[in-house]
Amino acid sequence: MAAQADWARELWHGFKAHFWLKMACAWLLAVGFFPAYFLLLKFPLWPVTWMPVTAPDRWIGFWPGALWLYVSLWIYVPLPPGLLADRRELADYYRAMVALSLAGLAVFLLWPTASPRPPIDWMQHPPFGPVIAADDVGNAVPSLHAAFAVFTAIWMDRLLRRVGTPRWPRIASACWGLGILYSTIATRQHVAVDIAAGSALGWLAAALHAWWLRAHRRALRRAPDSG
Repeated sequence: MAAQADWARELWHGFKAHFWLKMACAWLLAVGFFPAYFLLLKFPLWPVTWMPVTAPDRWIGFWPGALWLYVSLWIYVPLPPGLLADRRELADYYRAMVALSLAGLAVFLLWPTASPRPPIDWMQHPPFGPVIAADDVGNAVPSLHAAFAVFTAIWMDRLLRRVGTPRWPRIASACWGLGILYSTIATRQHVAVDIAAGSALGWLAAALHAWWLRAHRRALRRAPDSG
């Protein structure tokens, strides 16, 4: 029980730390990202390449109930920075999020892509209305839904390991991230090619971020010796 209290207390401390700064950073990230995203979605500079429907898209059936998993990304993504207590670490995390966003937008700018939607009568599924209206079939590769889900899952696992949680929160987080990947196909918002590219981008961003943090820490440890 003492160990459980320790990791729960540490997570709660991280959640309370710099709360309004975290809210402001999330708001600024959204304000900077979404106008550029929708501008490239509505006005691609080059001819649009359509992504193929492959075997996984046929294996995974359409499931309207997966919509709640799809939109839950916007709860999942703020979790790692929301649990960080160190201000410098928080700034580094948001820099990585900005870099990931810019990488995706750069691909959308240079290589416009789209994913075919199947002939589903969306009027029979009213909850999909806002999603279909807001997010057209463009900006397909890489799926930033997948990229952010993978990036978040990796960092949630690292954070939970660091504070010493038992295995079940890490399993729950991994299942949540996998569920989001599944939902992007099950709701027919993306095809498997999009998800593969987005997952690779999210993994690469997390790996480069971890490498940069290790290099930065080594440089800080050597700094006093150089003086």
